[in-house]
Amino acid sequence: MSVALPPIPFTKPYLAGDELSYLTEAFSGPAVVGDGPYTARANELITKITGGLGSLLTTSCTHALEMTALLLDLEPGDEVIMPSFTFVSTANAYALRGAIPVFVDIRPDTLNLDEAQLEAAITDRTKAVVVVHYGGVACAMDEISAIARKHGIAVIEDNAHGFGGSYDGRPLGSLGLMATQSWHGTKNIYCGEGGSLVVNDADLLARAEVIREKGTNRSQFFRGQVDKYRWVDIGSSYLPADPLAAFLTAQLERFDEIQAPRLAAWDRYDEALRDWAAANGVATPGVPAGCVHPAHVYYLVMPSHEQQLGLISHLKGRNITAPFHYVPLHSSPAGERFGRVGPQGCAVTNRVSESLVRLPLFTQLTAEEQARVIDGVLSYPL
Repeated sequence: MSVALPPIPFTKPYLAGDELSYLTEAFSGPAVVGDGPYTARANELITKITGGLGSLLTTSCTHALEMTALLLDLEPGDEVIMPSFTFVSTANAYALRGAIPVFVDIRPDTLNLDEAQLEAAITDRTKAVVVVHYGGVACAMDEISAIARKHGIAVIEDNAHGFGGSYDGRPLGSLGLMATQSWHGTKNIYCGEGGSLVVNDADLLARAEVIREKGTNRSQFFRGQVDKYRWVDIGSSYLPADPLAAFLTAQLERFDEIQAPRLAAWDRYDEALRDWAAANGVATPGVPAGCVHPAHVYYLVMPSHEQQLGLISHLKGRNITAPFHYVPLHSSPAGERFGRVGPQGCAVTNRVSESLVRLPLFTQLTAEEQARVIDGVLSYPL
């Protein structure tokens, strides 16, 4: 009787060491609600790593994106350009304001928004372009920023994958007017559910603080800058409790420790699989010169949808979880209802969505487990 191999999950949360003690301290102190001492510490660390002007912890990356829509003063009929190959929150945040997501295709090498198609999608209603650094590999920010400046539109970085990455020596998160981060349990650094808004404009940062506090100047009140806090702008409750920030702080303080094994595992995948992939018509992640990624995703783009399903099933038979990724937003029911496709279509997005397989990647992934994954991929009969 054969013994089943132990399962290898796609991802696994990592405890760096101080999370539980910080949680206990936070729950034992007077500032269990938001904007306590751990929130301040987490904001400081996030600002340092992203190189932004300032950071505000939020309840999710989704809510951080919603805050960018509020800060842009979007109105019904305004347009926001973005890739279709992204999570639904990227579009939802702007559709909630009545703006129209305009879906542009991705590059086949990085799976990022294709900068060559950006300008053709801009109209007199375009207010912003949202770039998504897929897998933490930076978009072509020089080209995108130049086009945005030419047309007077804002650049927003959806940096949910890219915390710790950089572009030509500049940290991801510092390259747009605003950026958003995710601390979801599937991310390299996490607190279960959480996010951050990184702002690179002083006036917007001050307003973001108000929007995050339900449209009040409550933060100014607690700093002694006003005698009472009042309702001064639109806003909502985007502020997480300080214990979540405590957990996140413990992760952020050990960022390099968490990252080192992930980076090594990403490199091992690439070394072991790149030649096999090239010989079999399988695409591996493209990392342009000047881009440093944080090893968030290692993926394979198979030659066909049948091969995608085949590899997922083959690895599942070896007790290895290797999922596909996004269903394109432009072809989703809500995408068809609330958005529209750019003038050059989304052919690459359609093909990649039906062909991509993500391999297990997490800090605790052992050499033996990774060898099993690599052997599983190499043994798949193409």
